[in-house]
Amino acid sequence: MIDSFEIQTNGPACYEFTREAAAFVKGQGDGLLTLMIRHTSASLLIQENADPEVQHDLIGWFRRLVPSSDDPSMRWLTHTYEGPDDMPAHIKSAMLPVSLQIPVQAGRMLLGRWQGIYVVEHRDRPHRRQVAALFQPLS
Repeated sequence: MIDSFEIQTNGPACYEFTREAAAFVKGQGDGLLTLMIRHTSASLLIQENADPEVQHDLIGWFRRLVPSSDDPSMRWLTHTYEGPDDMPAHIKSAMLPVSLQIPVQAGRMLLGRWQGIYVVEHRDRPHRRQVAALFQPLS
């Protein structure tokens, strides 16, 4: 079964969509859920969902690791015409996963107790991100 999720973002942050993914696999039995983000300037991530400071700190770390192209340390960038956040967003996306595979047992994702599924937005302005979802039942 193939479907997709649309996740509205409002700038750099982690946007959880665990509930939507759980609803997609509910009642499906045993199998594998594959998720893939259909963009080159955002990522997917499984991360702690109990304390929002974790996501905040991750975004801050990536901002320090790959600053915007108008930062003097990023003078070497040549792809700058789509804004100072664009090429850094592509770099961050290249560093994080753009697809995830999650085992499903009896229609429930086998995530850990504090794990959630996130779209990680790397661009400064709002976007509607699409995540393709495929459930593959075990034969």
